[in-house]
Amino acid sequence: MIGAQLVRENPARPAERVGAVPVTPVDQVDATVRAAHRDFLDRAAVTMARRLVELADAADRLDLRRAELAALLARETGKPVTDCHGEIAFAATYLRWVCANAQRVLTPTLLDDELGRLSCAQAPYGVIVAITPWNAPIILAVLKLGPALAAGNTVVLKPSPLAPLTVTEVAAMLPGVRVVHGGAELVTALVSHPLVGKVTFTGGGQAGRSIAATAGGALTPVVLELGGNDPAVFLDDFALTADDYERLVLASFATAGQVCMAAKRLYVPAGRLDEFVESYRAAAQRILLVGDPMIDEVTMGPVVTRAAATRMSELLADARHRGGSVLRLADAPTGDGYFVEPALVLGLPDDANLVCQEQFGPLVPVLGYSTEDDALARANDSELGLGASVWSADEDRAFAFAARIEAGFTFVNTHNRTGMSLRAPFGGTKRSGSGREYAEEGLREYAQPTVIHAPAAFRAGGPGLSARAYPTN
Repeated sequence: MIGAQLVRENPARPAERVGAVPVTPVDQVDATVRAAHRDFLDRAAVTMARRLVELADAADRLDLRRAELAALLARETGKPVTDCHGEIAFAATYLRWVCANAQRVLTPTLLDDELGRLSCAQAPYGVIVAITPWNAPIILAVLKLGPALAAGNTVVLKPSPLAPLTVTEVAAMLPGVRVVHGGAELVTALVSHPLVGKVTFTGGGQAGRSIAATAGGALTPVVLELGGNDPAVFLDDFALTADDYERLVLASFATAGQVCMAAKRLYVPAGRLDEFVESYRAAAQRILLVGDPMIDEVTMGPVVTRAAATRMSELLADARHRGGSVLRLADAPTGDGYFVEPALVLGLPDDANLVCQEQFGPLVPVLGYSTEDDALARANDSELGLGASVWSADEDRAFAFAARIEAGFTFVNTHNRTGMSLRAPFGGTKRSGSGREYAEEGLREYAQPTVIHAPAAFRAGGPGLSARAYPTN
């Protein structure tokens, strides 16, 4: 932060200034939220059909500007530009999914029968505060903005200081969104504001706890997606092709491992460990190219900051100290960029930092196990419960095992974004958060049920009901 600006550097070339945004003074939060509330009242007359047209128009503009936005996103985050193209295209796809489904999910229902008249509507909360991370800033913002705006809310969006540029451009495409920039003090002021109807946050556990505590003080509901230490469990009959192994490699190392639902702990039957590691390493050598994210062929860029690179060095040093064997998977460029060599680490105990902490980087432990119960107990031995995966030649067996894993979303025979679906709600259990994104559940997070009920007993000519009676239907 320099003066009144947030300056974003290029993680691949830190001396390169990508752009800057103005810092929002904390004393402007009240005026911003009140303006968003006025926007909400003004937009009350805008029909859902019109709101969905606005979202569809934004999706079209995302498509038209995809190349420009992908280049900016790659430069400010260090993600490979081909991945950035994919993220922006997926954001447009999701907005169109909202347009196709919001009317059905959020339309009021009316029952008028022998039991009486019951109206159930979905009312907006008013002003939504959306706080988004840097690692997938466009899709993670759109997952909040699309449903919130479809339901009739307005939004104050606070992007990560590590990726403020592209998401600000995208937010400008959507009526009803105001963008602010800043750090923790700004977040506290936003979350505690009395005119905020709901808060939605994706990010780390420490920040999530602070946001939840502040929101709780104001009795403001929250949606929290707080990351995970996601296990991938390979049952003893797993049968992976060369393509499967390549998909598995990127399940851990896409975005340099800085993904909440990445495969972060790999549990493999001890008797098949050598075979697994050999095949995994061969796949990594085929598919991992670490380098400048602006080069189309690159599949892994730098980590996002110098501090992130330093943490990887510390985790690696601790792993070696705990007896881990480091298997380097690809070379990383030398120089000033925040590049980290991707690696598997073998032979670690379960209490090593790289196993029991979410590493959020390109270092992945491979852990042998003896029995299925052993694998299950160790996979579940975490306070986090976001994602997981089970790999087996028998899909029924995989589903049965997956049902015992403590995770909000368990993939079968895949992991990470290749296993996502617009119809599947995504979110965590345990300390990985609350609430859901995607699917109908993700739409309903931004609307609150309101009910009008006239029991038949009290209609003209009805039988009535004793004042001391309980309902029977």
